[in-house]
Amino acid sequence: MVTEARRPLSEDIRYREHRYLIMMGIRLVCFVVAVVLFVNGAGWLTAIPAVGAIVIPYFAVVFANGGREPAGRDRFRPYEPNLPERFAPPAGRQHPDGIAYPDGAEPGEADIPGTNGASERRG
Repeated sequence: MVTEARRPLSEDIRYREHRYLIMMGIRLVCFVVAVVLFVNGAGWLTAIPAVGAIVIPYFAVVFANGGREPAGRDRFRPYEPNLPERFAPPAGRQHPDGIAYPDGAEPGEADIPGTNGASERRG
């Protein structure tokens, strides 16, 4: 081959049509054999070509609609995600609960709604 160009689209379509017709011909032969075996009373042997006659059309259609074959692995670019930078917590002390508090601030009663920083009532 002189070039790395792909086959023409018309040649690719002709190839897929040819492959489809060959598979449908094999299906027809399977169907005829299944009918002949059934008429002659072959019993469970009839199921073998019958299954072929049922399954082959699925594969024929999948192969025919598969589209153009990939030219090679060198034509595909690997996926490279464009992710943002990793999150860094703000400067300050890190507590065991995983929350970073600014310097000097501590969780306490002032953080609890309805307490207004007052201590517990006794009595």
